[in-house]
Amino acid sequence: MELGEAGPGVEQRAAEVADAVCELVDTVTSGTWSTGAVEDAADAIDMLAEALAAIDPEAARALAAVPAATAALRRRLAPATAEVPAPGSGRVRRRGLGPGWKGVRTTG
Repeated sequence: MELGEAGPGVEQRAAEVADAVCELVDTVTSGTWSTGAVEDAADAIDMLAEALAAIDPEAARALAAVPAATAALRRRLAPATAEVPAPGSGRVRRRGLGPGWKGVRTTG
């Protein structure tokens, strides 16, 4: 595969992404990630893979596993309790009246 000259701003933005990733790698440890940070990084990986896959069909085949890998990472982050509903008392749950409810006023 032979690539031509980069379009306007492509090399600069690619260099900025690479620099940002290097800074991130230098900053993080296994204990410094948050769910939001992992989701943002996974989104960035997906978008970069999509952009690179547009180069040609061979690049697309090479990067085809990336979306499944990032989806598996997201599933791993999902709290187990979110998948299993909490046991209830069997009663129908009633909706509250909302904040600021002052009660019924009657004149008499």
